[in-house]
Amino acid sequence: MASDEIWQQYGVTSWRAEPVRLRVVIWTSFSLVMVTAFLWGTGAVTPHINWNINSFFAGAWVDEKSGALSTRFFVEIENEGSTTFTVSGLSMNIPGLRLLPAENPGAEKVTVEGGDMEVMERHVAITDCAAVPHTPQPVRFTYETYLGARTAEVTWDSWQLTGPDGATVPVAWQRGLSDKVCSEAVSDEWS
Repeated sequence: MASDEIWQQYGVTSWRAEPVRLRVVIWTSFSLVMVTAFLWGTGAVTPHINWNINSFFAGAWVDEKSGALSTRFFVEIENEGSTTFTVSGLSMNIPGLRLLPAENPGAEKVTVEGGDMEVMERHVAITDCAAVPHTPQPVRFTYETYLGARTAEVTWDSWQLTGPDGATVPVAWQRGLSDKVCSEAVSDEWS
């Protein structure tokens, strides 16, 4: 009896076929890992999102409904991947600040196509200027893709404020926002 017949008797078709199968399994696994890494890297599996706060348009006013000192909160949402997503929620738990509901119906949701940028505008009431923390605080976003809803927590870097002597000082983003609005509210120029 030939050695191949002995191996077939025990369910092994050929001792020479095993190394070929092993190579096929290794190359198939390697290819799947490479395709997955490529899709992940391009943002086709999960979006690559860049969240920034824009402070240039922050102004102060007293909200007619609540009577609180308020400002606009502009968040630039950039989709650095190819997967479209919709930001459907924004929340924060920061002492001295209260996020107000969106004024316009539909404004609480922003859809960002692959490679695009959109701006989400919300109003923030500053309930206590002195209570706003000096350390950077997180903001939570809920977003939806074709894979379902996800949550991201973002803590922005400190802002650089210029003091009276011209020196710049790092200040937590929420503290910089509240200081700017509170200072504007008590300045002689504000009416």
